[in-house]
Amino acid sequence: MSVLSGASILVTGATGSFGKAFLHHALTNLDPQRIVVFSRDELKQYEVRQKFGDDPRLRFFLGDIRDEKRLERAMHKIDYVVHAAALKQVDTAEYNPSEFVNTNINGSQNVIDASINAGVKKVVALSTDKASSPINLYGATKLVADKLFIAGNHYAATHPTRLAVVRYGNVMGSRGSVVPLFRRLAAEGKSLPLTDKRMTRFWITLPAAVKFVVDSFDVMQGGELFVPRIPSMRILDLVEAVAPGAPTHEMGVRP
Repeated sequence: MSVLSGASILVTGATGSFGKAFLHHALTNLDPQRIVVFSRDELKQYEVRQKFGDDPRLRFFLGDIRDEKRLERAMHKIDYVVHAAALKQVDTAEYNPSEFVNTNINGSQNVIDASINAGVKKVVALSTDKASSPINLYGATKLVADKLFIAGNHYAATHPTRLAVVRYGNVMGSRGSVVPLFRRLAAEGKSLPLTDKRMTRFWITLPAAVKFVVDSFDVMQGGELFVPRIPSMRILDLVEAVAPGAPTHEMGVRP
């Protein structure tokens, strides 16, 4: 039985691809006392309410992780926190660096501070393979966020809160990923864009990502950075699997 079973859980960014998959898993398998859905988009929260049929175990909090006071209010009597909220588009980050810093770095510090102040037991933050030796701003902000969460265990000191990080690769078919893009373009008979034919990517399915996060809560002691062993794939092999025989063109590495 997971430590999350029967607990009160808060999920930041809970209306995203991972968040919705986590909610489904938790409501189906963990019988939580309540789950606080914390996100800033009221339309997506409405859609989640419809998706789960106004499940009474769900509580909806509009808020931004940039707002520490709102986080502290949402974390009242919360046992565990899954931190999934982030700005994630690589090219968008290059032209809006301060926004990514404010959300991915400052927002993450707010989650740490609010969790400690609220007496949360455990926090798991979601990271990305792009945080490993980053060459773009998005990856750099996630690397800093990872370090903040690891260091947060020293900051927590005598408080009960313990923090860990989960770092995995591209989620297959998630919102904004190349799989639905390739499928759509292939259906329209268009050429599929590639940054570089030598490109490889690490892949994980949504159910596997959710299970990895849940399992991390069970084994963490505080300060860990968990990395699953997952397969990598050449982008050309992905194209052939998604759209056999589809034409491709190289657009070059993005800024």
